[in-house]
Amino acid sequence: MTATLAEVVRVTKGRVALGQADDSQIFASMSLDSAAVEPGGLFAALPGTRVHGASFADKTQAGAILTDEHGVGILKEAGETRPVIEVADVRDVLGDAAAEVYDHPSHRLTVLGITGTSGKTTTSYLVEAGLLAAGHSVGLIGTTGTRINGQPVPTSLTTPEAPTLQALFARMVAEGVTHVVMEVSSHALALRRVQGTRFAVGAFSNLSQDHLDFHPTMQDYFDTKALFFREGSALRAEKAVVCVDDDWGQRMAALAGERPLTVSTRGRQALVQAHDVEADAQGIQTFRLDVEGTQLEVTLPLPGRFNVANAAVAVAIAHAAGVDVEVFTRALAEVAVPGRMERVDAGQEYIAVVDYAHKPAAIAEVLDTLRGQVAGRLGIAVGAGGNRDHSKRPIMGTEAARRADFVVITDDNPRDEEPAPIRAAVVEGARQAAQGREPHPEIVEMGDRREAIAALVAWARPGDAIVVAGKGHENGQLIRGVNHPFDDREELRRAVEKRAAADSGTER
Repeated sequence: MTATLAEVVRVTKGRVALGQADDSQIFASMSLDSAAVEPGGLFAALPGTRVHGASFADKTQAGAILTDEHGVGILKEAGETRPVIEVADVRDVLGDAAAEVYDHPSHRLTVLGITGTSGKTTTSYLVEAGLLAAGHSVGLIGTTGTRINGQPVPTSLTTPEAPTLQALFARMVAEGVTHVVMEVSSHALALRRVQGTRFAVGAFSNLSQDHLDFHPTMQDYFDTKALFFREGSALRAEKAVVCVDDDWGQRMAALAGERPLTVSTRGRQALVQAHDVEADAQGIQTFRLDVEGTQLEVTLPLPGRFNVANAAVAVAIAHAAGVDVEVFTRALAEVAVPGRMERVDAGQEYIAVVDYAHKPAAIAEVLDTLRGQVAGRLGIAVGAGGNRDHSKRPIMGTEAARRADFVVITDDNPRDEEPAPIRAAVVEGARQAAQGREPHPEIVEMGDRREAIAALVAWARPGDAIVVAGKGHENGQLIRGVNHPFDDREELRRAVEKRAAADSGTER
């Protein structure tokens, strides 16, 4: 698990611009974080928004530095004597260089990648559970963290930067992992974090408005996802699974080249078809799944038609990877996904749910699902994140007010923005939607998220359903660079229990 200087120069098509070129020099690790560079490792110095990474090279114990022309200039002026490999664009070669340093670990793993706007996390949990049941050793990389056979491994980004990712793969190989389930974000594709990774299967779930702070248009968002499937793309997976329930999915299937394994839960022509979906009062769903002629009976303890699609995609991924789908499918009956339609049950006579929905389509799906489960009213606490796509904020309010009877607009993660203008945009969309409904939904603005959750619980009556949307599994609220401890699930449970105690006259 090492690479020589000569091998890194070859893979990156770079040149040694400074220092003495010892082609036999060996690197056993690589990092683009100057604070994490191991002694003798390779430091990738990228341009930053304010400062070029090369400015921090003197603080590292790196054996050599990979950088661009600007970085070479900074290092030359600083009197750098270590070997400096110059390339035109570090990001263009970062994944390939990292894969070389860690000896291409993805070639010894079955890596299963999942992309799309919604459902990546749920689908990855379903795939992980099915693979473990089928007897495989499984790694998982995604929004809720990284795990090896269920044990957490500390990481940060949904899709880690290329050196961290390749180091994770190498660790997984060393620990006997056979299959890796991985969420692949559009950022990971655009920034080439997954370059150098061999994906056995790539899956597409759906596309709806999100990340338009990063992508200028929906077409650009789609084109970035398409890098995972398009013929000729360096990021293309070996096999494709594509859900064609939406028009974006049909477009993705059309460009995926050799016949992709298509999935539909809505009657569109596909190789994997879900039929006869039924749900009980608790939201547990059963359905039949036709997988290229194999008939499967599926039990899924997750409510919502969108979760039928997630499960169908999960089974299709397993099928494409050559896994025993009958054993795989039986395991889905026991899956729970943190912060995704997660019930909070303290004996109350109304449904209380926490969900990660933080985009317009997801808000609509969650409320539509709950509407199908209860005869009573719907309530939602909803907000929009700061430093993200501004255009979706009023649309989130619109989707909430079109469906819910009580809408509490509160703070999500304001990040570096003032919270009040974020809430105002959501309120505006909600009020416009309310004008077209009879009776009008009640719309309340309440910045304090804890108070908003308490107000939602206070409003609920027996037979109603309430949902706290936006943060799901997260255990903090980002405000002005500080992550304040906050877990929607804990806060909702606390509010439900406090109300129950008050109603029974036992509150102290």
